[in-house]
Amino acid sequence: MPDSPHSTSHQSPNLGAPDNGLNMASIWERIADHQGDALALQHGVDGPSQPWSAFEERAARVAGALHNAGIGAGDNVALALYNGNEYLEAQFAAFKVRAAPCNVNYRYVEAELSYLVNNSDAKAVFFDASLVERFDHIHDTAATASVRLWIQVGDGVCPPWAVSFEDVIASAEPAPRVTRDSHDLWILYTGGTTGNPKGVMWPHANLATITKRNLDGWGVPMPESLDDIPAMIDAIARAGVVPRQLAASPLMHGTAGIGALMYLFCGGAVLTLESRSLDPAELWRVAETHRATTVSIVGDVFCAPMVDELDDRANAGDPVDLSSVLTVTSSGVMWSQPVKDRLLAHAKSQGAPLVCNDSLGSSEGVGFASKQSAAGAGTDTQTATFTLGPNAAVFTEDGRRVQPGSGEKGLLAVGGPIPLGYYGDPVKSAETFKEIDGKRWSIPGDWAEVAADATITLLGRGSVSINTGGEKVYPEEVEEALKLLDDVVDANVVGVPDPKWGAAVTAVVELRENSTITDTDLVDSLRTSLSGYKLPKQIVRVDKLFRSPNGKADYKWATQAALDALAE
Repeated sequence: MPDSPHSTSHQSPNLGAPDNGLNMASIWERIADHQGDALALQHGVDGPSQPWSAFEERAARVAGALHNAGIGAGDNVALALYNGNEYLEAQFAAFKVRAAPCNVNYRYVEAELSYLVNNSDAKAVFFDASLVERFDHIHDTAATASVRLWIQVGDGVCPPWAVSFEDVIASAEPAPRVTRDSHDLWILYTGGTTGNPKGVMWPHANLATITKRNLDGWGVPMPESLDDIPAMIDAIARAGVVPRQLAASPLMHGTAGIGALMYLFCGGAVLTLESRSLDPAELWRVAETHRATTVSIVGDVFCAPMVDELDDRANAGDPVDLSSVLTVTSSGVMWSQPVKDRLLAHAKSQGAPLVCNDSLGSSEGVGFASKQSAAGAGTDTQTATFTLGPNAAVFTEDGRRVQPGSGEKGLLAVGGPIPLGYYGDPVKSAETFKEIDGKRWSIPGDWAEVAADATITLLGRGSVSINTGGEKVYPEEVEEALKLLDDVVDANVVGVPDPKWGAAVTAVVELRENSTITDTDLVDSLRTSLSGYKLPKQIVRVDKLFRSPNGKADYKWATQAALDALAE
């Protein structure tokens, strides 16, 4: 494996800025000391609840076990966990010993788990009890040789090669508090929909700076040191804010994962759901009961069922109380305007101040662009149109800034507080994180056009674009057009090898139950919104479109589904 930029010999990356002490563990310890009785974690409507004092105490004991295993600054810790209090307690514990927690997709099979544990050089692995069989097959392989401690979360017989999370908390002494560095890391592994996952290295200092957006909205100054944390918490309270994030999407995904860090930074609480697949009824019960101020979702795959539940509750004469929900935030996939409008109609009927915050972000950066939609306000009917963020730009492949209204396509880029690069992969880091005009940018590969008014139209990721007859087609543009049709529940668009076109645009679609639309009518319905070369040449119908737990498209699956269907 190539040398890693995150190792015991390189514990504090050079960010070009002094260490200000704003390390997540140190911040959260100050908050626990200041408001120990305030809610920090809540799982489900009536499930386990942790005030800040218990959150800190339990994490300290887990950190003690990590410390006793020789895990510390510069090491990495893998979290193969579902949403729940333990996810955030394990993350806090890793931060306490100055290790970097790494997210693991709980849907991965043995080969994928081996790859990620090996790629991350994980010294400890936290895994859910339901995954024990998969880890039993890999725990003593060469790929996991770096692991010193396996910790099982949840009920079930603990295998002899692991220890129980609750046993650790019952037996381990709390780790002592230590001086930490704001340059310590949090590692966010990408979904790997078109290749192997890559670990994106986020310094705590940059995560703290991202949190400034929330504080600015509440009129609260950004703390300059740990000594300012209690005053920040008091100022948030005086502003009348009780920040509570309902992490409806997986914490292993950046939307909910970064959001949780931000809300805990502000002394708030993170609410999670007991259901391991989306249960919109539970979601709204948790939001009502525990007064969520923001709900973190991933596009239509989450929001459409949520709105259906709002409809059902309203029709039954028991409308969901939306009064506490200030924002519903989505990132990473398409969130169509018609679905947003249905949600906002419910908020408007109650006079609730809810805003839909549709953010263009990725594991490699946040703040590329966004769109806010509020009840009663005029909204842009074009789903893929956004306003560039203050630190964002669009560049051509040769590094020229795209001029608004030029019609030229370019790559979305964001500067400011961005990651250091990919863990252990300087080559791919150099391809994504580039210096242009003396400034460092994150450029993950999303294409866009810039209108004369400086708004952008998102086209999609270049790595999955389809070259058909010499023309480039971005799948997300066609998917958006498909999902706006009444008969379509969900869609992915892929290129299938074709002797005439090179690649034929092929739509893999999930249609509404009892739909009678023909393939011809489906394609004809797109003619007013798409150029002819972008129209699907083939339609493949599936009973259920597969997406990863974070709601993102799985183009590998969609391509194979299309190939299998067309071969029949």
